[in-house]
Amino acid sequence: MSFNAYLSFNGNCAEAFAFYETTLGGRIEAMLTHRETPASEQTPAEWQDKIIHACMTLNGTMIMGGDVPPQMYQPMTGFSVNVVMPTATEAERVFAALSTGGTVQMPMEETFWAERFGMATDRFGVPWMVNCFKPNPDGENCQ
Repeated sequence: MSFNAYLSFNGNCAEAFAFYETTLGGRIEAMLTHRETPASEQTPAEWQDKIIHACMTLNGTMIMGGDVPPQMYQPMTGFSVNVVMPTATEAERVFAALSTGGTVQMPMEETFWAERFGMATDRFGVPWMVNCFKPNPDGENCQ
């Protein structure tokens, strides 16, 4: 069994996934438009090039998403995508990129569990938590 986030975008999924690929070092595995599916016959012309399904691998995990028709789109709330970075420097870099043009809920700083931790909603409306855990004496981290 596996779990992964499926993100809903307001018409800017392709732009978001290109940004995540560059910022997070992922690889886009799939990026299908409505035009490329059997659903294209029932899809309005202005929606043909919107993304019906995108998939990206990130260091052995997956993130998926797609554009949601305007009448069905709702801003993303009630969750955050948590990304754990191996170093404080990488955590700072990723947080700066994700928060640019977005909203910072908690600035990147040291916490009792992390060398660096911050929370931001990016310019695409996706809420993120960026972590770089402190070394745990017993070698275990909840990652």
